[in-house]
Formats: sequence, C-alpha cells, structure tokens
Amino acid sequence: MQKILDAILAGEPDAVAALPVPDFCRGITLHADEVAMFDGLHGRDKDPRASLHLDEVAVPRPAAGEVLVAVMASGINHNTVWSSIFEPMPTFRFLSRYGRTSPQAARHDLPYHVLGSDLAGVVLRCGDGVTAWRPGDEVVAHCLSVELDHPDGHADAMLDPEQRIWGFETNFGGLAELALVKANQLMPKPDHLTWEEAAASGLVNSTAYRQLVSPAGARMKQGDTVLIWGASGGLGSYATQLVLNGGGTPVCVVSSPQKAEVCRRMGAELVIDRSAEGYRFWSDEHTQDPREWRRFGSRIRELTGGDDPDIVFEHPGRETFGASVFVARRGGTIVSCASTSGYEHTYDNRYLWMHLKRIVGTHFANYREAWEANRLIAKGRVHPTLSRVVPLEQTPQAVYDVHHNRHQGKVGVLCLAPQEGLGVRNAELRARHEAAINRFRTEPVAG
Repeated sequence: MQKILDAILAGEPDAVAALPVPDFCRGITLHADEVAMFDGLHGRDKDPRASLHLDEVAVPRPAAGEVLVAVMASGINHNTVWSSIFEPMPTFRFLSRYGRTSPQAARHDLPYHVLGSDLAGVVLRCGDGVTAWRPGDEVVAHCLSVELDHPDGHADAMLDPEQRIWGFETNFGGLAELALVKANQLMPKPDHLTWEEAAASGLVNSTAYRQLVSPAGARMKQGDTVLIWGASGGLGSYATQLVLNGGGTPVCVVSSPQKAEVCRRMGAELVIDRSAEGYRFWSDEHTQDPREWRRFGSRIRELTGGDDPDIVFEHPGRETFGASVFVARRGGTIVSCASTSGYEHTYDNRYLWMHLKRIVGTHFANYREAWEANRLIAKGRVHPTLSRVVPLEQTPQAVYDVHHNRHQGKVGVLCLAPQEGLGVRNAELRARHEAAINRFRTEPVAG
C-alpha cells in the first residue's frame, strides 16, 4: 500500500498501473453479528463509536465494468449515520438482497460492510470493458449504483429497479484505502481542489442539484424564493449555493448563530435561527402546533417582503414536514430527499390540496445530473463545504458528531492521503476561489 501511495504522491500514473494490488486494506466496517447491539435504545442514544470498526478487509478484484480506486479521501454522510445505528434497518439486509441478484453481486454479501458513499482518489485497476478510465486517472465518485438491465432505468437511471446507493446498499465503500465502484460512477477530480475537498461534494451536491434544478425535482427558476432547512449542513450548504447561482433567494433555516454566520458568508441574506426564535412545531410527541406554523410563515414573509416560498427544500422529515407544507406558497413545491428526524410525515392536507401545492420525492441523482453538479465544482461555481478533516481512525467519532448535528457542511476523512492540502493541480484557479473554498473551515459546534 505504501508503494501505491508513493507513486500517487510522485505523480507517476504509469507506476501506479504497474504496482501489484494488495490482498488487504483498511476500511471502516459494520459487523453483521452486532446488529442487535442497540435494541431498545432511542435513535439519538445509539452510539456509532460502538458499532463502527477499523478493520483489515479483503480487497475485491474489479469484475466487468468495475474499477478499483485507491482512495485518498472520503467523507461522512447521513447514510453512514443511519448504517451505524442500524436504522431504518440493518444494511446487511441490503447486501443480502443484492447478493442474490447475480454471481458478481454475491461478492457484496459478507459478514462485514465497508461503508462510505464519497471518494476522491486514483484509478488502480479496471475490469473488462472499461474504456473511459485507466490506471492513474484522478477521479471522484458519485454513489449511484445501477444495473440498467430493465427498460425503466434508461430514461432516468434513478428509476432502475436495481438502483442502489454505493457504500450504503452495496459493499466496498469509500471509507477505506481501496474501494470498488462501477466505471459509470466516476467523474474527473476538480483539479483546483485538494483530495479531501474534492471528496466532500459527490453525494450532497448531486442530491441538491437533482432536488432543486433537475426536471425530476423542483425545476427552480430565476427569482424563486427557496426555504432551505439545515442550510449550513451537508445538503443545505450546496442547496444555498445552487439557489444563489440560479438567481433565486434562499431563506436559510439553521440552529445556531455560528451556522447563521456561515450562511451569510456564502452570500445568503435571509437567515432564521430556529433555536434562538424558539420554534416548536410539535406540542407533544403526537400533536403538531399550527400556531407555530403560522408564526414561522409570518417570519418568512417578514424577511422576504411578503413572499411565501416557491420551493421548500425538505430533508429533516417528521419534525418539519407539517410546517413545510403549510408555508409553501399557493401552487408551490415541497421537494423531499430524506427524513433525518423521522420517516412518518404528518401534515394538514387542506393546505396541500386546496392551495394546489405539490410534494415531490427525489433521491440522489442520475449520472448526468451528478456530472453536471461536479462540473459546477470544477468550474468554481459551487465550492466544497468542508468544515474539518479527520484521519480514517477517527471516523467513528466524526460519525457520532454528525449524528448529533455537531458539524457544519461536510466532515472529510483522510484515507490514504497522509495529510491535508495535497492533490491541487490548478493553483491559479484555486487562488481565485481560496476564500470561498475555506469559508466552512471551522471547528464543530459544541453541544
């Protein structure tokens, strides 16, 4: 492994191709025999530091259409949190189901699960039939894994019946020194970014792009007012940038003064600190409080000069969904890609049907959408929102911090990269955007 790293750091792609692939590498794993360890605990009380392991794992060889990547850096996403606390179900069920689909997929059904849905690294080996990439190429990966054997996936790959999220519903993810991906997951690494910066954007930027910009999402247009929950977080920080780039007005909802300030550093002017203003959308565990919806809607109109949101960028789910449906403008769109506070959504349907609103579900992005989102990063139009970086050994603590919302933007992980700051190939472009690239670089919020 050290020889592979030395060749990458020396910028010798031909040497990378000539080196043997090791039989084992380090990766962050879950163990199938531990899936019951949190039984009886509330989700917030489940501790990823107990379930996540740094193990030596066998390195898979790429089959047809696959690529083995030497991972320089990766990142933490909410799907790693869900995996680590075995919610909504243990990911080993995904691996077992996938393993039954083909002999190639059967390799994923193991008693351990290597997690991670982001990476930046270098192609190490290519399987049969891979022509677009070769060993030595510097790449990032998006997390859509598809088979495309069914016609439903060919207009939009996200509709493929065998669509899965790599590193969550498949094995051999990016929180490891070596990762296995399909060739059609790869995209060129933005050459003005470090490894850890380049790894930060794949999942969340692509998800936000489809959710807001794509015809499959909210179809955002110039002038739209967009309410963004968690606007300084992994998803919301990219949504805020996309709204600003697209000529819209973001209304950023955050949970602390520090997070409000980072939204302003992105260029957002309208910010609501929901903790400081004391919004409580649920009066008890079973009952929502419409008075709080109205108070929240009034606050939005106060900031916007009387406009209700054309689009609500939803991902918290249960805690906020009733308010989201209520505050969207007549004819507006609530677009949802996740449910980090709970999957069972309750809302007053009168405000949906009588006011002609739409609820749109979106999930990650197809290859074209992910490519376009990555192109915005490469051109310096959207910037990574990396707040801090940890070594691979500290991944369990980083996942714990994300689980408890003690982060801003994205938390990066160094896998093979020995230190931060490596991998920049275009210093001139970087110099033009240095301040924007670093605007999230703060310590995690305490509490």
